[in-house]
Amino acid sequence: MGVNDTVLKPLDHLIATLSAEMAAVDALIRDRMASQHAARIPEVTAHLVGAGGKRLRPLLTLAAAKMLGYQGNAHVLLATAVEFIHTATLLHDDVVDESRQRRGRPTANLLWDNKSSVLVGDYLFGRSFQLMVETGSIRVLDILANAAAVISEGEVLQLTAAQDLRTDESVYLQIVRGKTAALFSAATEAGAVVAGAPDDQVTALRDYGDALGIAFQIADDLLDYGGATETIGKNVGDDFRERKLTLPVIKAVARASDEERAFWQRTIEKGDQRDSDLEQALRIMAAHGALESARKDALAWAARARAALAPLPASGIRDMLGDLADYVVARVA
Repeated sequence: MGVNDTVLKPLDHLIATLSAEMAAVDALIRDRMASQHAARIPEVTAHLVGAGGKRLRPLLTLAAAKMLGYQGNAHVLLATAVEFIHTATLLHDDVVDESRQRRGRPTANLLWDNKSSVLVGDYLFGRSFQLMVETGSIRVLDILANAAAVISEGEVLQLTAAQDLRTDESVYLQIVRGKTAALFSAATEAGAVVAGAPDDQVTALRDYGDALGIAFQIADDLLDYGGATETIGKNVGDDFRERKLTLPVIKAVARASDEERAFWQRTIEKGDQRDSDLEQALRIMAAHGALESARKDALAWAARARAALAPLPASGIRDMLGDLADYVVARVA
């Protein structure tokens, strides 16, 4: 391993290893987000796609296929489909959450309008299914179509559980498995399937993606209460201001005194928030070790992701995927 390799973050190392494949994905994204009749579609899509981001989900599809020796082009089609599904969900999420910032930039719904964001998201869902069909594999179509349904289900569950202090960790896990982990696991599973991997390896990569997605989301929840704005692409405390019951809050509510529970009822359930409430929320979470407990959960899911890779053939990419699981949680160390 060279000197430069030792200082690369695991995700950057994976990007460098798959640079040729990712260039093909980028080219396909540009081609397929075009529209002959509606100029607003590429305008809105380019705003979000061009905002940065590491394109982690398509990278996972490419990594799974390449690690298992795939030589064709279908993994590029699938990786692009995965990115389109992800982008579509972001467009829809920002409308639902009334968000004003995404990856450090104004959201599409703020720059254009909610109607444009929803309809362009729908367009990208349609494009993603066209790409899946082009692979000629009913099995990968089933995997990604199921993921799209599960993502929507997770978002609706989150909507019904939002601002309800009875929401517990089991419901939170259901939500995260839907809105985040479903696409991670579909990305890795589809890559394995298109490579013609045996069932035990397909299962291993599906389980890896599931655990990685859960660890990733818990880490994101933690970053909201302590990350730098430029790191998380939104303002610190946005989840609290948007009254989201993320894991640190759920843990704090479960251990709350009567006075603390009244605080959560006022700020989360009723939405009556004052200038000093974020600091008070942080004090309560610290008093009950809620942030540290959530971090331990994230570490446990990262370890589970790494362990899931055991049935796969030893390779540099497998090592990178294992390191990636640790890295997504190390962001909140």
